[in-house]
Amino acid sequence: MEHPRDPFGRTEHARFNGASRDDDQPHFVFAGGGTGGHLFPGLAVAEALIGAAADVKITFAGTGKDFERRHVQAAGFQYQAISCRPLPRGPLGVPRFLADNLLGYWKASAFLRRQRVACVVGLGGYASVPMARAAVRQGIALVLLEQNATAGRATRWLAPAADAVCLALKEARNDLPAQCAIRVVGNPVRIGFGEFHRKGHPKRMRQLLILGGSSGARSLNESVPRALARLGPRLGGWRILHQSGPNDLEPVRALYATLELEATVTPFVADMPATLADTDLAVSRAGGTTLAELSVSGVPAVLVPYPHAADDHQGKNAAVWTAAGGCIAIDQRDPSGDFCDRLAAALGPLLRDGKSLAAMAGRMRKLARPSAARDIAEMVLNRSGLAKVGAW
Repeated sequence: MEHPRDPFGRTEHARFNGASRDDDQPHFVFAGGGTGGHLFPGLAVAEALIGAAADVKITFAGTGKDFERRHVQAAGFQYQAISCRPLPRGPLGVPRFLADNLLGYWKASAFLRRQRVACVVGLGGYASVPMARAAVRQGIALVLLEQNATAGRATRWLAPAADAVCLALKEARNDLPAQCAIRVVGNPVRIGFGEFHRKGHPKRMRQLLILGGSSGARSLNESVPRALARLGPRLGGWRILHQSGPNDLEPVRALYATLELEATVTPFVADMPATLADTDLAVSRAGGTTLAELSVSGVPAVLVPYPHAADDHQGKNAAVWTAAGGCIAIDQRDPSGDFCDRLAAALGPLLRDGKSLAAMAGRMRKLARPSAARDIAEMVLNRSGLAKVGAW
């Protein structure tokens, strides 16, 4: 593969063919994490790699956060912490930024030389950069995943030297140089999504799910219960499940109690496939991975994009889903009217109109790309010089 622009000075593009090495297992490294939005697509592709070629070794390299370790280890993969730090907000943070990321690059380089890795899969975000940069420098295949409608800084920087850039949405293509090896494949979701079937009993209580991301969203934690309290009888026949994040668990429970609303509040939804299969409507941020999971599960949503997301990528994600008719979006920054009032006004008609919800659910499913994980896994194997093994 030709690389018209190589920002890391790579001088050779040797590829690892697992069949020609003495090592008995091709080794794949997934670089990045930090949040579920970056980590879970990587876990989905790793699961698909195991399904395609069972005799492989997989390591996730990330920030060292307990959230990452817990989910990677639960999936049965190895984990390696790599020093990294996001871009600083001011000049005082520059020395620490440079030192931590240089240390991470050195550690990643040593790891790759020691492990003889077949391919590095960059999951996006600052946590992916040290390992991805080291892979490019050593001539190891690099495949990037981009989950959002706007390509992130890490993707934009690494893409010219990558062997493939896998986009969830075609809109992100405009952020990357034309010569990049781009494929629009969708956002991979973990095994289990879409496999459950919603219960059809007419007397089943419908479920409203509030999602603020894997760490929760404080503004949603504070606003959504108050908006729901204004709906009164329209909440009849609905149960509320609220993912608060670990830090706001007790305050959110206390707020629902104060408002005299019955709700189940949990810090994290562990079995999201089963939960979404039993959900009829969501109130959610607009991260790319969350939207992919909602789509494959056929769950419509009222989206509240995170107003401080880099390059407003959540707002741009929401625009794609609202244009398709599967979601309604509310801009939290809009100064016209109280946010809780606007949220209640959006939710109220949906809670009472089953036909509208069903129509929106159908439009959500049309946006789903359930084969994305398998498509990316096959691409990773091909870029590594390995033929696909086994059956999907």
